[in-house]
Amino acid sequence: MPRQYLLVTLHRPSNVDQPEPLREILLALDDLSRTRRVVFPVHPRTRGRIHQLDLRLKGIELMDPLGYLDFLALTEAAAVVVTDSGGIQEETTYLGVPCLTLRRNTERPVTVEIGTNRLVASERQDILEAVDSALHADRKTTMRPELWDGQAAERIVEILMKPAS
Repeated sequence: MPRQYLLVTLHRPSNVDQPEPLREILLALDDLSRTRRVVFPVHPRTRGRIHQLDLRLKGIELMDPLGYLDFLALTEAAAVVVTDSGGIQEETTYLGVPCLTLRRNTERPVTVEIGTNRLVASERQDILEAVDSALHADRKTTMRPELWDGQAAERIVEILMKPAS
C-alpha cells in the first residue's frame, strides 16, 4: 500500500493549551497539506482550542477521534506520523512508520535511539524540515527494539510456569 498521507495526533497541554505552539503546528500542517494529504483525528480538547484560533485551514482533514483498531490501520498506512503521544511512538516503531514527536523529551527513548522516532520542536520551520527529512529518509529496514517481537505473552507464561526457587 502506498504511504501517501501524514497522520497527526495532538493532545498534550504544551502543544494545544497555549495559542502560539498550536498555531505554529497548524500552520506547518496546512503548509504540508499543499503537497500531501494530512489526516488529523482530533481530540475533543484540541478541537476546542483549534476553533478558538479561528485559522483558515484549507487542507488539513480534521475528523472525529477513532477507535484503537481504526487508528492503528491509519497509522500503518501513513507516510509519517506527527504526534505528541507516548503510546503512538511505540506503535509507529513496531509498524515501521517514521514518527515525529512534537515534544522536548520522551518516556520512550529507545524509539529515538534506534531512529524510528525523532523529537521535534513545535515550531513551523522545524516541523516542515523534520517532515521533509522523514519523507526522504531511506526506510529499507525496519528497526525494532530487542524483545519487541510479539512474543511477550509466551515469555510471561514461561516465567510463570517455572517452579519457584
